[in-house]
Amino acid sequence: MFLAVLVAAFLHASWNVLVKLNIDRFLAMFLLQTLMGVMGIAMLLVFTAPSAASLPFALSSGVLHTGYNLFLARSYRTGDLSVVYPVARGTAPLITLGASYIFGHDSISLFAVLGILTLIAGIWMIALGPSKAVRVDRTTLLFALGTSVFIGCYTVVDGLGGRASGSASGYTGLVFVFDAIGMLVAGIFLRGPGIFKAVLPFWRRGAIGAFASGSAYWIIIWAMSLAPIAVVAALRETSILFAIGLSAKVLDEKLTFSRMAGALLVVAGAMALRA
Repeated sequence: MFLAVLVAAFLHASWNVLVKLNIDRFLAMFLLQTLMGVMGIAMLLVFTAPSAASLPFALSSGVLHTGYNLFLARSYRTGDLSVVYPVARGTAPLITLGASYIFGHDSISLFAVLGILTLIAGIWMIALGPSKAVRVDRTTLLFALGTSVFIGCYTVVDGLGGRASGSASGYTGLVFVFDAIGMLVAGIFLRGPGIFKAVLPFWRRGAIGAFASGSAYWIIIWAMSLAPIAVVAALRETSILFAIGLSAKVLDEKLTFSRMAGALLVVAGAMALRA
């Protein structure tokens, strides 16, 4: 399971890089979520249908994911990937840790809690380390933090929903469909019917991003059905290591000493969760 979640982390970082490349950020999120909805329909046709008990969780997840997509797209419009991504991911594990303990009654060892806190400290060191090359403003920071709240909420909802569903794969497909419906409504409301024509030239890249994003979250929901939600959620945030590497390689964003030190803390925290 540990290696599977690391694969999910790499896939998650990869699609965030795709969102930053050569296309309006909102259009990119709209395209990805719409194509993931198609993926979700295919999953519902192939896998066992989730139980009725998981339906409220899936509906709630669709609303939360729509909010997440809107906030993330706004954050990327004015912020660097290497700043927005770690800020957006950095607070979510704390929210998940508290909420999963209260609502999911997950039992987590003190050593695992220390691992989660170490990982979070590394993420924030990466995000807020001093660098004159980093471009961030208060509005971007607020939207990135809002994104983090949505992440923490939908993670706990989907962890509990996956467990209640009796079919983590079927539940994931249902979530993808509701996510797509939410973004379709938001996209048409904000940009009008012409949004479909606007995203059509990018459908190939969108398909790659949708597959990466969908596969990543599919793995995470499956893992949360077997292990404590907070541990899986924190381990997923090792995606920051892949994100800063890809942002430096693909987007020419700067690496700093503080980000490298933060990366070491992320690795240390991940190893503590593995132990």
